[in-house]
Amino acid sequence: MAYAAVVERHKTREVGVGDLVVGGSNPIWVQSMTTTNTFDVAATVAQIQRLEEAGCEVARVTVPKKEDVEALGAIRAQIRIPLIADIHFDYRMALGSLAAKTPDGRRAVDKIRINPGNIGGEERFKEVVRKARDLGVPMRIGVNSGSLEKDLIEKYGFPCPEALVESALRHIETAESIGYHDMIISVKSSHVPTAVDTYTRFAAASDYPTHVGITEAGSREYGTLKSAAGIGAILLRGIGDTIRVSLLGDPVPEIAAAFDILRSTDRRVNRPEVVACPTCGRLDIDLERIVAEVEAKMAHLKNPIRVSILGCLVNGFGEAKEADLGIAAGSGKGIIFKKGVPIRHVQEAEMVDALLEEVARFDEDTPPLKSHADKEKSRKQGLTVINV
Repeated sequence: MAYAAVVERHKTREVGVGDLVVGGSNPIWVQSMTTTNTFDVAATVAQIQRLEEAGCEVARVTVPKKEDVEALGAIRAQIRIPLIADIHFDYRMALGSLAAKTPDGRRAVDKIRINPGNIGGEERFKEVVRKARDLGVPMRIGVNSGSLEKDLIEKYGFPCPEALVESALRHIETAESIGYHDMIISVKSSHVPTAVDTYTRFAAASDYPTHVGITEAGSREYGTLKSAAGIGAILLRGIGDTIRVSLLGDPVPEIAAAFDILRSTDRRVNRPEVVACPTCGRLDIDLERIVAEVEAKMAHLKNPIRVSILGCLVNGFGEAKEADLGIAAGSGKGIIFKKGVPIRHVQEAEMVDALLEEVARFDEDTPPLKSHADKEKSRKQGLTVINV
């Protein structure tokens, strides 16, 4: 079986955001944005704490009014993860957010996000950049198709990838001209092919870290699929240093969706992955029950192990071998594989317990299998082999 080469991650410079570092070889961080009125401190903190519990690593809040600026310090004092102030239209809100403090005198925001295309012109953009530079606060420059400069629309005719990239590079050049380099860049679009093309072009032209997302993705179900298609395609090109899945409604489900996208693209695997075959007429074990039980009982694990559970013998042996641990089953019984080697016969009634026993024994010091070469090497390491 042929395996596609894993695309190396695009090498970007590092930018500190609170106690995290974005870019370089650091993890691809998952973030979300609150849906509350930011000035409602209690509601905003409660939602961020729910996001934290779900695994969110960076929280963003909208800051359209003075009351929102005044709430930032109280919010930051009650949360654990970095806080981003999201600014549109009024550059004064950006200046105020940069100056905001917690009750004990710490900086209230760990980063600001602005869109230079709607902040009120180049001079106001420069004023914000100077203050961010002087205070040592990083900034996300967010470019999207809805707020491109008029001259770029006239030049290209519509918000195409070339226009979005030119806009981003223009803003970077402006910031660099006054000595500011703590930037993370996004070049979002709600159209997946445009977003993929734009991020690909930008990565070829710049080494600034990128925040990746599909803007205005939509309802929870379709938005998740659309984000998976777009963000996944970008990640598989080696691009992206932080991501957000943008969904309508409660932001908490965004976190699980984001981690699933990272896991399925092999960009950040931080818990077990269970692979199971689809239901078909060849299935002769209760695969749905077995998979559900295994997933439920491994939900607390952090080991990035791949477990394959196949319910028939047509492809079972071959596909089970591609996982760290796997079962190839049929006619009420099966064989457990470890790193491609069959190690144990089991009956259907004992499959879940037996597989979980092997998961518990799995050598966590051995990295999970990532490539065809790794799998071939593992088969030569002297594991006990049983006859199939």
